[in-house]
Amino acid sequence: MRTRTLTLSAAVGAALLAAATLPASASGTATPRSAQEGSVSAAALLAKVTSCSQISSGKYKTDDETSATIPVCGKNGAVFWKADMDIDCDGQVTSKCSADTDPWFQDDTAFHQSNGQPLRADSTPYVVVPSTSSIWKYTSSGIKGGGVVAVVYNGKVEYAVVGDTGPTKIIGEASYATANALGIDPDPETGGTDSGVTYILFKNSQVSPIESHSAAVSLGDSLAKQFLANN
Repeated sequence: MRTRTLTLSAAVGAALLAAATLPASASGTATPRSAQEGSVSAAALLAKVTSCSQISSGKYKTDDETSATIPVCGKNGAVFWKADMDIDCDGQVTSKCSADTDPWFQDDTAFHQSNGQPLRADSTPYVVVPSTSSIWKYTSSGIKGGGVVAVVYNGKVEYAVVGDTGPTKIIGEASYATANALGIDPDPETGGTDSGVTYILFKNSQVSPIESHSAAVSLGDSLAKQFLANN
């Protein structure tokens, strides 16, 4: 994962806002797979994360030049945060994700597929967690590579996995595939959305194999039901 700055966001702010309100097909991207994954609604999940019991020692920025305002919050069986979404295209080189399409491209991810290769950002929905720092150590909260994440945006739920780690002071990033499924412009250079994304990471969970999206949806739906019951 790379560090994005507000300079880019400001330069394309109008375009971002327009893209965020257009259907994916209208902004030149593939149509999202579905508006809802699993049986638990976005509204039901959001109703459980209206208040924050902060577990991080400090707060995170959403970009280099913003102030630190985003805490990591704890619930029974999960941690969550509400932030923006920058687009991570790191991992395997594809037509959508490469040094040609992404100025910050890296050909590796923190966690790998079952065959040892990096994840494929344009087909595997994954979320980026901040690297361990004095602010928060994700492993201490039961979060691991391949852990299930419910990503909620604009009334939609997308199940993803913890697939990469990022800067120690910035939060709010997910793969091309995650954004595309939620109707967010997945362009790694100009896409993303500035706010409104909720990330719910289920503790002590792990999808196997990590690249199986159907496994992530199945496990995620089960854990989401437990989350509703226990909070």
